[in-house]
Amino acid sequence: MPKFTDRLIGSLKVASGRKDRLVFDTACPGLGIRVTAKGTRSFLAQWTDPATRRKIREPIGVWGSITIEQAREAVRARLGAVAKGVDPRAERIRRREAAERELAETALTFDALIDEWQTLHLAHRRPRYAAEAAAAIRRGVPELLKRPAARISRTEAVNALDQIVKAGKVVTAGRTMAYARACFAWGKRRGKVPDNPFADLPISAGTTERERVLTDAEIADVWAASDTLPYPFGPFYKLATLTLQRREEVAGMRWPEIAPDLSRWTIPGSRMKNGKPHDVHLSEAARHVLRSIPRVDGCDLVFTTTAGRLSAASEPNGNRRHEPSPISGFSQGKRYLDAAIGKVRKENASKAGRKCKTMTPWRVHDLRRTGVTTLAALGFDSIVVDKLLAHQPAKLRGVAAVYQRHDFARERAAALDAWAGHVTGTATENVIPLRITR
Repeated sequence: MPKFTDRLIGSLKVASGRKDRLVFDTACPGLGIRVTAKGTRSFLAQWTDPATRRKIREPIGVWGSITIEQAREAVRARLGAVAKGVDPRAERIRRREAAERELAETALTFDALIDEWQTLHLAHRRPRYAAEAAAAIRRGVPELLKRPAARISRTEAVNALDQIVKAGKVVTAGRTMAYARACFAWGKRRGKVPDNPFADLPISAGTTERERVLTDAEIADVWAASDTLPYPFGPFYKLATLTLQRREEVAGMRWPEIAPDLSRWTIPGSRMKNGKPHDVHLSEAARHVLRSIPRVDGCDLVFTTTAGRLSAASEPNGNRRHEPSPISGFSQGKRYLDAAIGKVRKENASKAGRKCKTMTPWRVHDLRRTGVTTLAALGFDSIVVDKLLAHQPAKLRGVAAVYQRHDFARERAAALDAWAGHVTGTATENVIPLRITR
């Protein structure tokens, strides 16, 4: 074997009929050069694996891009590593993979992880929940959005949430933590992040007070006040009270979801929190409210303020109609209702010759808790009440949830009829009429 020189390497030829030729350097054991039939000349290193006694060859570089002396130094370094028990090729593969992981981690920021979570996972959840979850994280911890998701530490998560708590937004901190924890849990299951920095944090869940149950007198005030409000909020609050369904579910009610005889309302899974269709019995009081609502041609929505609204079209020929949308502006609607309740209370106090008291702050969601509490007092089983609210009954978890498939439709209907009787003060069998005492 000759000593490598540039003149020698340039003169190397491949025999006719062969694809390449391998020549080794006498000045540096382990350094070889491969010459191909196309004229390419590439340096390589060769050594014997101490464990398997197999020869290992690894490319070093193309002659011309590196010099002979650089190739020799590279080979000596590799053989030195082998003498120390290190596999140079395996080490380089490890470093390359580490570099690729580093690049991938840098590219997947927390903001990008939220995008993927929203697109791949939250797409199967209710649209409102999906939008709220992603937006809540971005509003709550904006300082973490550009950080590589895999590098966000537990300490950084705690510090970011502490800033929200210090601003007096304990509830917001709890919700942000819950959404971020869910996002990272999804990412960890998918192998996108190694850990969940938002799991098991010493941050308060920030839950709001959920103990408010309206008294019978307050229920009567809500019902009377709703009766004074025009469409859409007057009938909306009445149906929300009578059906005990969530605000968004009632607001999105459509006429095709309601049976022709107005006896049943079937909410599609796409609008339910649990993603499953839900049948709601409509009491006579609820049917009476529905009969009072005028239907708009070409609009399926029961509650809307945009049906028939026109806007200038981009086309040169006239106008086009907006797609009707469910009612919104719930904060303003609640203010209308609270103002109406104030008037009802003032009138009742004036008739009774006493001082008017302001109603204790409450939320529309409290109606569901009030209905549940009242139905329990009226003797209805918790399974029936949970089914009525589209909750998983506590009594039917685990094995029982697998085998118990009865939908309790008759019992749920009886419960909602009883609740309607309680609200409206109509005496029905086994129902205590609403008594207003002031």
